[in-house]
Parts: sequence; structure tokens; C-alpha cells
Amino acid sequence: PEMISVDSSTIDSIGYDDNSQIVYVRFINGGLYSYHDVPFDEYENLLNASSCGSYLHNYYKGTYSYEKIE
Repeated sequence: PEMISVDSSTIDSIGYDDNSQIVYVRFINGGLYSYHDVPFDEYENLLNASSCGSYLHNYYKGTYSYEKIE
């Protein structure tokens, strides 16, 4: 999916796959993670959050299953 750069101290870019409802998060320090079964509006919330890193930590971890891709 297309990755959109975000203004964050920890996250480089975020992408979304509509078909599989997967959010992709690439971190500045390396590492690409996929978060599964995420509704589109929740992806938009992450993309538009004042702090993407904090939003990811508070609303994604422990809510959506994830895996490290690279």
C-alpha cells in the first residue's frame, strides 16, 4: 500500500490496505509492523493524531494483533 509520511519523532510513515484492513507502520529507527483488522476510521484517527506515536501506543497496542514484517 501507499505509505504516507507523518510528522512524528518515532514513526516515519503509515499505510493502509482496504481489502485486508491492515495498517502498516514504518518506524524511524527501522522496522515495519502490520496491525490487523483495523477499521478504516481508526486508521484515519491514527493518521490525523496530534501524536501518532502516542496514539499508536494508547489505542493500537493491546487492541489489534500485530507482527513485525521487517
